[in-house]
Amino acid sequence: MVQERPEKPMEAKKTMEFERFDGVEDDTDHHFRDSNGGKRFNDSRSALYKTIMKEWKILQNNLPESIYVRVYERRIDLMRAVIVGAEGTPYHDGLFFFDIVFPSDYPNHPPKLYYYSFGYRLNPNLYRNGTVCLSLLNTWHGKKEETWNPCKSSILQVLLSIQALVLNEKPYFNEPGVEGLSFFMINVEKKSCVYNETAYFRTCKTSYQLLRRPPRNFEGFVSSHFRERGDRIIKAGREYMSGRVRIGYYSCKSAPSSSSGVHVSRDFKRWMKEFSPDFVQALRQNGGSASNEAGLTIIRNYFYFRSDNADEDRIDPEESPIKGGGLFKSVMGKIKKSLGLKKTGKKN
Repeated sequence: MVQERPEKPMEAKKTMEFERFDGVEDDTDHHFRDSNGGKRFNDSRSALYKTIMKEWKILQNNLPESIYVRVYERRIDLMRAVIVGAEGTPYHDGLFFFDIVFPSDYPNHPPKLYYYSFGYRLNPNLYRNGTVCLSLLNTWHGKKEETWNPCKSSILQVLLSIQALVLNEKPYFNEPGVEGLSFFMINVEKKSCVYNETAYFRTCKTSYQLLRRPPRNFEGFVSSHFRERGDRIIKAGREYMSGRVRIGYYSCKSAPSSSSGVHVSRDFKRWMKEFSPDFVQALRQNGGSASNEAGLTIIRNYFYFRSDNADEDRIDPEESPIKGGGLFKSVMGKIKKSLGLKKTGKKN
């Protein structure tokens, strides 16, 4: 009798192997699943059907490498997209998911978008409740040429606008009225840096949530993305906390130079110190390449940064991760345990 050989485990796909545009069937977790009365718009002779098919074709042929879209074959009015955070921004290496629905009178009215915030507001245009505030979607006032035009506008234009205008280098300047304060540039730039700290930290927290519960039809992509970039994400956090690199510019050739280093606030260090152990553990469990010792070194370094010139304490208005008492001991114990360097059994 010939003994059967066990099947080899399937190798994990790389992100470059995922189709940027593809059709799927499972729409059960889509935010707008009950919109339009659940109608499927499958009448190929209708104007709406033909318009949406044109949108699909535009996306299929023109999506950049940093945007991935899934359409639903049984609900052509629904769509899901993810934008990869760009270098040179506090959103670098993050993933930002949006559910999209076309109204029954599309394109007379723009599509509706829902942002997966996980309760964090990391941008003036992306609200905690999932609202996307953008002139092109008619959810924010703007010049006529910036608003939705049924004859010219498209869903690709919407996604590119979010990527370039929303998830940008200095999101603080998207706050209403900030542009008019340009004569206070020094003060405004300082506030912009503080905002970037918060945006980066909440991007990390969003990444952590995505690792725990990725949106359907993107499970493999999310896992591959953070498996490939996990080591860099960990190292970037260390560089940002040390003030050696401006937030968003780790491994970026166009990083601004600073002979005196980058100012890092005390609160940012505290947030990262408390959150990093769980985040590092999640990245490693996902298959990150960082060694146990490298992970420990990074966490140790967090506790020895001087904060003589740090800002006065400020609390994250959404959720402060700071805990009191024995911070160093508790976090080091936590990270050692997560990396398999601490014995958990009781002594006899």
